[in-house]
Amino acid sequence: MPATPAKTALVTGASSGIGEATALKLQELGYTVYGAARRTDRLQKLADHGIRPLEMDVTDDDSLRSGVEKITAETGRIDVLVNNAGYGSYGALEDVPLDEARYQFEVNVFGALRLTQLVLPHMRAQHSGTVVNITSMGGKIYTPLGGWYHGTKFALEALSDSLRLEAKPFGIDVVVIEPGGIATEWGGIAADKLEKSSGTGPYAAQAAAVASSLRSEANAKRNSPPTVIADAIGKAVTARRPRTRYATGFGARPLIALRRILPDRAFDTVISRAVGLPR
Repeated sequence: MPATPAKTALVTGASSGIGEATALKLQELGYTVYGAARRTDRLQKLADHGIRPLEMDVTDDDSLRSGVEKITAETGRIDVLVNNAGYGSYGALEDVPLDEARYQFEVNVFGALRLTQLVLPHMRAQHSGTVVNITSMGGKIYTPLGGWYHGTKFALEALSDSLRLEAKPFGIDVVVIEPGGIATEWGGIAADKLEKSSGTGPYAAQAAAVASSLRSEANAKRNSPPTVIADAIGKAVTARRPRTRYATGFGARPLIALRRILPDRAFDTVISRAVGLPR
């Protein structure tokens, strides 16, 4: 009998952090893995491990189409899609230019869902597949000066829930991963954008406090390694009946639980104190 072809996985934002760790984990589990990023030169480490580098910009429709066509032409299937590409852009709602706000939605929401649209027909034809959307504990909680970022993650949570119902009859699972604090470049990038948007003006004092929290060495030491998220994804894609959500990484479960339990204003106080907002 012919050998059963290896299952295929596509991981976006694979050049570092969670994406890189996930690509390595899925390869360890036996998948043929395509690691996607805008710059393939940043994928050399994965290529050295046998993972197939793929140039892909999630805001460019032609790039998404050509990437999916390349994978299906080479392997004939897509079994797992991990929508990991994304970034955090902080700043007061009043200060952030709408072009920046729209771009964050383009990357974090529309890019992920457009790629999902392109992959779903192949999964439906197989009557199997798993779409993994990386949101954040920030898709369940909120922080000051993070409204546009949280908006993208709240949106991706809701879209994932609707998609889970729509895809179920076709044998397709939809899983949400909600990372807590993870040791990546994310905090520094968010802090830089925060200072650019709101470092001066009426929100400057809040911006200084939140940027300090984002860059805090004490917080960084408590953050979990990206492999914690990769392990959760590995469990999800190999489970016969995966959970709909996996909250993992520093702070994710307790903060999501607090948000569920506390009244809004009580949670406002907890978060304000946690990021050191001036009183």
